[in-house]
Order: sequence, then structure tokens, then C-alpha cells
Amino acid sequence: MSSISDSIESHSGDSAESHKLDAKPYPRAVNHVGVGVSDIKQAIDWYTRVLGFTLLMGPFEVRVKPGYEGNQRDVLGEDFTAMLQAHLVSGNGIGIELFQLIDPPHQKREPSLEYWKSGFFHICITDPNIEELAAKIAESGGRQRSKIWRNNSAMKEYRLCYCEDPFGNIIEIYTHNYETLYGGLVR
Repeated sequence: MSSISDSIESHSGDSAESHKLDAKPYPRAVNHVGVGVSDIKQAIDWYTRVLGFTLLMGPFEVRVKPGYEGNQRDVLGEDFTAMLQAHLVSGNGIGIELFQLIDPPHQKREPSLEYWKSGFFHICITDPNIEELAAKIAESGGRQRSKIWRNNSAMKEYRLCYCEDPFGNIIEIYTHNYETLYGGLVR
């Protein structure tokens, strides 16, 4: 039985083409994360006030229209009619795209953390004062889901905590950036 790569190579007819498939891919950057919320105005306030994100645009209504502006159904399906949307940005330039569905209406996921299902699990924020941010999240309508753990047994300053925004979305907090935490650690 042949593998997929064998099949691709036999159809390419060009060894240079097949070499491109073996090359290490360009390391893409994360552009933005889409986050569903039940109240977009409250979410904009919360994400700017609590996490310090900057509002770039919105909220504005997106409604299915004929032609180009009706393309949302290509992704969201034929039942989609309208939503509110806003664009925010984090301190390191990663976008947060907030969505509040209007028709069909937004439904909060219950339970909010379905760890046994595939898909995106959480977003992670970097903040060296993890205790303060976790408390601020809890005091502002969200909640702290876990204790503050050490991320590495040898480095007590590397810590993490799981929280939840007021809309049921999981937010993890790291004290250090991802590359620092995992780039040089030996486990």
C-alpha cells in the first residue's frame, strides 16, 4: 500500500516539486483568535479593562446580504443571518475577534470546559503578576478555575493558572512567554 507522500511524488513528475513538500514550512505567525460572547459591549469593556487589550474596530453588525457581503454563510452555514463583531488587539499584536451571534442567537457552552472534545481549548495571556491578574479576572465577573501551579519543578518563577472570562471562555495565564518556558527546558 502506498503512502500519501508516494502518491504526491508520483504525480508531481518533478523532483524539485517533491523536494518542496519535504522542506520545513515557513513558521507562520498567529494572526488572531475568534471568541464567541453573549454580550459584545460587555465583552469589549471586560477585555479592554481587565486584560488591557485595545479596541480597534466595532462593535458593528454583520448581516447576510446578497453578493460578496453574504459570504459568511460559506463558513457559518445557511442558518446564519446576523451577528455583532468587534476587533481588539493584545499587547504583542495578536488580534482578538469578538462575535455575538444574533440570528441564530448565541448559546453559552455548558460546561464551559469540554476538555474531552477536540478543538481550540483556551487562549493564554502572559503576565508576570499572575496572582493579581487571576484575582482581577475573578473580581470582574470571570473566575479562577485552578490554583497557581509551577510550570517547571526546577524553576519556581515559571507559573501558570487557568481562569475563565464572564462568557465561559477559558483563559490561561503564564508568567513568562511561551518560548522562554518551553524553548530551553529539559524535562
